[in-house]
Amino acid sequence: MSHPFEIGIITFGEISPDLTTGRRTSPRERMAEIVEQAVLADEVGLDVFAVGEHHRSDFVASAPPVILAAVAARTRRIRLSSGVTVLGSEDPVRVFQNFATLDLLSDGRAEIIAGRGSFTESFPLFGYDVADYADLYREKLDALLAIRRENPATWHGSPHTRDLSGLDIAPRPVGALPIWIGSGGTAASSVRAGSLGLPLALGLLLGPLRQFADRVEKYYESFESAGHPAEEARVGITAHGYVGATSQGARDTMYPYFAVGMRENNHQRGAGFALPRRAFDAQATPNGALLVGSAQEVVDKLMAYHEAYGATRALLQLGYGHLPQREHLTAIERLGTEVAPVLRRELSSTAGSPA
Repeated sequence: MSHPFEIGIITFGEISPDLTTGRRTSPRERMAEIVEQAVLADEVGLDVFAVGEHHRSDFVASAPPVILAAVAARTRRIRLSSGVTVLGSEDPVRVFQNFATLDLLSDGRAEIIAGRGSFTESFPLFGYDVADYADLYREKLDALLAIRRENPATWHGSPHTRDLSGLDIAPRPVGALPIWIGSGGTAASSVRAGSLGLPLALGLLLGPLRQFADRVEKYYESFESAGHPAEEARVGITAHGYVGATSQGARDTMYPYFAVGMRENNHQRGAGFALPRRAFDAQATPNGALLVGSAQEVVDKLMAYHEAYGATRALLQLGYGHLPQREHLTAIERLGTEVAPVLRRELSSTAGSPA
């Protein structure tokens, strides 16, 4: 393994109704909860904290770099990432400036996961046509990479971007400002990431654990075919989960909230997504996508992802459906103190290097 395995958490900042009272946490309360989660993640030794971008009133995370800047002021070492930046409806100059600023504030801990976005509310909000979804993303990604590469950038514009020739784009980040390609599992995203020599962040929801193995293989093939050193290729996964004291306890805690999240936060796709308990439990088995169970079960599942995809990073969404903060913080602590050390030791042993 050429990259150390990184473990982190991700939030979309969704606001779902309380299961008992039906009350919705206020956006201000939710924001405070997110910062508290990030601070604990830093304290217990997790590697990455990521905030996904959504533009609806049942989410509070429409401006991830602003939230991450607040986190930067309260943390010391954890990496700060978007997860994802919906690049097709963003200005690549402004994206670079925001994350370069975050990088300066955090002493080089910022990074971008750039994706097309599975939610499209931002397109009409910022005056873009969803019909241009693919072209907007492709052209803005190329512009963002050109901006990162040099200043002034060599970018002469495209149908959806302007000429940046000779323009000073500041500030510049502390380091290289990593840019990952966020993917929901399409072959096109795998090939794009590989061809550009960028790391691939694979978003998983439900389904068999190995469902995207062929897409990951395309990534590695494209990476090498484009002439990039094979050892620099990198795959990360993002998945829902929960770490409990016991297997059954973890499932019992996560299920009702996750089911609410699937129903309440997917309404733009129709009437929401009903997830029966038996289907949830099937996803918690060794061959399912969910990272839920005892600490050892989560370690075993992460090892399986490492084997299936060559993954060297995992971001867990532990509180989907607005799990109560106390349970959410407990899961973060278990992830940092019971899962991460064991996983790192196991992978180091597998690689034949000292733990």
